[in-house]
Amino acid sequence: MDKSWLLDYDPVLLALGATLFTWGLTALGASLVFFFKTINRRLLNLMLGFAAGVMIAASFWSLLAPAIQMAKEQGNGPSWVPAVVGFLAGGAFLLLIDKTLPHLHNRLSVDKSEGIKTSWERSVLLILAITLHNIPEGLAVGVAFGALAHSSDVGALSGALVLTLGIGLQNFPEGTAVSVPLRREGFSRGKAFFYGQLSGLVEPIAGVLGAYLVATMTPLLPYALSFAAGAMIFVVVEELIPESQTGDETDLSTIGAMLGFAVMMVLDVALG
Repeated sequence: MDKSWLLDYDPVLLALGATLFTWGLTALGASLVFFFKTINRRLLNLMLGFAAGVMIAASFWSLLAPAIQMAKEQGNGPSWVPAVVGFLAGGAFLLLIDKTLPHLHNRLSVDKSEGIKTSWERSVLLILAITLHNIPEGLAVGVAFGALAHSSDVGALSGALVLTLGIGLQNFPEGTAVSVPLRREGFSRGKAFFYGQLSGLVEPIAGVLGAYLVATMTPLLPYALSFAAGAMIFVVVEELIPESQTGDETDLSTIGAMLGFAVMMVLDVALG
């Protein structure tokens, strides 16, 4: 299928469209609250593991590997430097947000909330926890499309589209992981859905910002790609994997992670 016609559009506009798509899949996942008040813990572990696998694979295939290749082509020193610096900076950025933004993981009580201590309700803290996940995801998609401002390569476009699809796939269980717990907290189905999809609103914002910065600053690109990868890996290790390992059936989350990684790898290699 010919995708080259998309290169005629502004990369920032493409990033906006792509992150609106990923936001839409967050909303689709959140819509399960209209059909279920609870979700089987084993199924949720499998879905969250799948999301973790997708993010790990996307971090390498769609972000770190292209960053190293671009740094090599620029020839401004060792090609691994931008990848390492950007990767660690992305993790440090998410660590700072994690320590600052009040949020609560679904499996914990309010007194175990992280970030600056507040009197906010448990439901608000749960929403903010998933919102935190979506920042690096939107940024990653935005940076991938922003790179098109410096390249008319259809391969780069394919990589950005595959990354969008992968992020969208793993957003589905994340939307569910917000709305269903909110329903258990006593929210109406409509409100639980509203706040579930709202948690993904940060993706278009981060995506447009990332695309704009990369499109206007060429030397920043390898660092930006690696930054997004580091931020995503932080979220996977800090949030998704521990959340997916709750309960007795931890093997399911591991299987989900393997499947997610495999699916993303196939998409990136076959279509990217």
